[in-house]
Amino acid sequence: MALPGLLLVDKDPDWTSHDVVAKVRGLAATRKVGHAGTLDPMATGLLLLGLESGTKLLTFLVGEDKTYTATIRLGANTVTDDREGDILTQADPAAVAAITTDAIEAALDNLRGEIMQVPSSVSAIKVDGERAYAKVRGGDEVKLAARQVTIARFELTSEPTLVDGKFLDVDAVVDCSSGTYIRALARDLGAALGVGGHLTALRRTRIGRYSVDQAQTLPQLQAAKAAGQELPILPSAAAASQQFPVKLLSEQDEVDLRHGKRLALSEAERSEFAKNQPIAGIRGDQLVAMLERHGAQLKSSVVFANA
Repeated sequence: MALPGLLLVDKDPDWTSHDVVAKVRGLAATRKVGHAGTLDPMATGLLLLGLESGTKLLTFLVGEDKTYTATIRLGANTVTDDREGDILTQADPAAVAAITTDAIEAALDNLRGEIMQVPSSVSAIKVDGERAYAKVRGGDEVKLAARQVTIARFELTSEPTLVDGKFLDVDAVVDCSSGTYIRALARDLGAALGVGGHLTALRRTRIGRYSVDQAQTLPQLQAAKAAGQELPILPSAAAASQQFPVKLLSEQDEVDLRHGKRLALSEAERSEFAKNQPIAGIRGDQLVAMLERHGAQLKSSVVFANA
């Protein structure tokens, strides 16, 4: 059986998230593999995979904020809001060439903070029981409702570059809440500048406190496995400690939690542990439970089996 915990994968382009999960199932010799947050096939970067009982941690990670680096091409709209879709409209090259960095910065400013975003029509959101992307690819017109997202950072990372005399490529970094569509940001930036826009490159570099610097690509994992090395799985206790505040448990605490009892909090702990915040209950090197605060007590959300 694979070690319970998280495996951080740096996804290569053209792989689906499901493809990565399937490959890791083979490498780890277990069916119990899941991921926290899909990446489009075009995108690269960080995928968090849960293995064995570590899959239970994924529930607490899917809503964490994220960081992306992106290249946005100004001058054309596409069906999918990225480079993989057919071009719908293309702007006058002179209008694209006339766009200044100051104009881009002003448009970016209106796409920061708490904004209402209409997801891309080829998102995985369900409409009448069917994924939006499936309806679009079937020829249906899909209009999705706007939803509130938070864009903590949306900044240029290089000077805009004119491409083929008719497009302007913009490199940017985005810190955002879960549920944000970077393709939609590209579309909306192009709309604000009056020339259209779509995404040509996307890389996820962070989920919560986990970084792509901790991750390995599938070829690296496959090579290591072929050399007889163990997969670099982050054990559940270490994985939870990296992201969440920790409650160190006594032997009696563990017994109580496994019997469905609540734990009393000291005055100091009431200040340390906020409400509506997952807390990792750890004893030794084992993740015993994920906890939540209820008044002056801690209640288990999930209890993990003895390792």
